[in-house]
Amino acid sequence: MCALFGWLDYKGIVPYRVLKKLTQSLANAAEERGTDAAGISYIHDNKVTIFKRPKPAHKLHFNAPDGTKAIMGHTRLATQGDKKQNYNNHPFSGHADKEFAFAHNGVLWNDKELRKEGVIPTSYIDTDSYIGVQLIEKQGKLDFDSLQYMAETVEGNFTFTVLDQTNSLYIIKGSNPMYLLHFETIGLYIYASTETIMKKALKQLSLHKFESKRVDTEEGDILRIDRNGKITRSQFEPKLYRSKYMSWYDDDLSSYFNMHEEILLAYCGCCGVDSSDVELLLEYGYTCDEVEDMLADQSLLREALRDVKYIYGEDIYENCYGGAF
Repeated sequence: MCALFGWLDYKGIVPYRVLKKLTQSLANAAEERGTDAAGISYIHDNKVTIFKRPKPAHKLHFNAPDGTKAIMGHTRLATQGDKKQNYNNHPFSGHADKEFAFAHNGVLWNDKELRKEGVIPTSYIDTDSYIGVQLIEKQGKLDFDSLQYMAETVEGNFTFTVLDQTNSLYIIKGSNPMYLLHFETIGLYIYASTETIMKKALKQLSLHKFESKRVDTEEGDILRIDRNGKITRSQFEPKLYRSKYMSWYDDDLSSYFNMHEEILLAYCGCCGVDSSDVELLLEYGYTCDEVEDMLADQSLLREALRDVKYIYGEDIYENCYGGAF
């Protein structure tokens, strides 16, 4: 449950001090999804620059130079790869036909398999996310085709962002959330993993007072926003995975979960929550974003579980006794 955040300034009319504060506000707000590490990437003198540390965002000072056109940031909840080894933290650097930085929200589970099969080489970087960089590098180019190949080769739960040395920002939308806003009058795109993070950050700068429009991103979308603010799109084919978990109240063996749901079931134990409770909430109709909010605030989780179990308890009672009582 990491977070992605950043912005792209294509008109150059937003003051530097505002953009600098925006970066810090987004990073601080994104801590709700990870405090093990934080980092940003940007382009300086036509080269990718990365600043990251194994610390919470609020303990770091993000200070990209004046004239920076775009920021790509990440806050991390470590699942694989020691956070104390800074090379395991995001963003990662890569090189194909151009330099790029890469960040990932989610968990990938076929990294060891791809290395064992020789699809990608071994690496001193332990983080599962790094296979995304290697798969792009294997194609020898950074474009829609190589990003599609990467997204269709990895298995797991993800949304990726990529910033190349020309200040083009890519968003590869998997099953994990993404909230992208366009402030056309001031020539600014801002993105964050969730609407909650976005609203919290914008209120720190009063940017929420400016007119903005949400840019739709669906699972399977690949967006490219170039340095002039032009959006182009492509797609990849998302994968579905059969759940390893069965509900205590549902004997339907054909039950399927998408990747976002699957990973919630896989890592909820890290938050001290049983997977059967998460599956119950998903089956009842709560969205993945809502369940993630509950994992972060377990008072909400307990309240939702109490209500859902009460409702299902009534249904079971009526089914067994015909509602006679």
